[in-house]
Amino acid sequence: MSRADGAPLRWLGIVPLLLAAAALGGWELAAREGMVSKLFFPAPSVIARTIVGMLDGGRLARDVAGTVGRLLAGFACGGAAGLALGMWMGWSPAVRRILDPFVAAAHPVPKISTLPLIMLIFGIGVFSKTLVVAVAAFFPMLINTMAGVRQIHPVYFEVAENYGASAGQVFARVVWPGSLPLILAGTRLALNRALSLTIAVELLMGKNGLGSMLWYAWETLRVEELYATIVVIALLGIGFRVGLQQLARRWTPWQVERTG
Repeated sequence: MSRADGAPLRWLGIVPLLLAAAALGGWELAAREGMVSKLFFPAPSVIARTIVGMLDGGRLARDVAGTVGRLLAGFACGGAAGLALGMWMGWSPAVRRILDPFVAAAHPVPKISTLPLIMLIFGIGVFSKTLVVAVAAFFPMLINTMAGVRQIHPVYFEVAENYGASAGQVFARVVWPGSLPLILAGTRLALNRALSLTIAVELLMGKNGLGSMLWYAWETLRVEELYATIVVIALLGIGFRVGLQQLARRWTPWQVERTG
């Protein structure tokens, strides 16, 4: 892509900001003029003040830390297992033929539905919550990693073999860099799934965290806190996206992003 072609695409990056600003401005105006119910649709300025108030009291920081801690613990376990198994299944056709039917059967099952069974086996505690999040992160990482390995052209393996490369060298020079773009895509999906399951678990059985904040706001009809918590969750998702984009630019500089 030439520099002239890339410039218009970079300018498109401000379009989402303009659309969001227009939507928030219209919402603010409608709330102030009484065109919508302030009970169910508080003005964005009210939501922003609520977030600032929650930050001042330290409550929001504690709950965000609790949610992120559970998310990262589950992602570390499930993501690492999915990465390792995805590499193995992508590299070995025999392993893939044996395990792929089990993956196809287990993947569509809603992961939150496994929570009662996990609690029955492991009890109600931190481990059960972490395990549900790990299961949610496992499958996106596994499937994307396996796809990343499988899409590497066979000629690269043939060249490495002709030069006498060992299995470790093939992995380091061919498999890992060749599959890394899809691994990063799987990481983004796994983090988003893990965040969703973390919030769901906290809604059901959490004493702190963003999910418990949502539940408390609903119980007490504090609608502005409900919206504020949803905004914070959305900001976490945006943070994951930005962080992974920075990693992709550093780790896969050869990968040209066509959308700018």
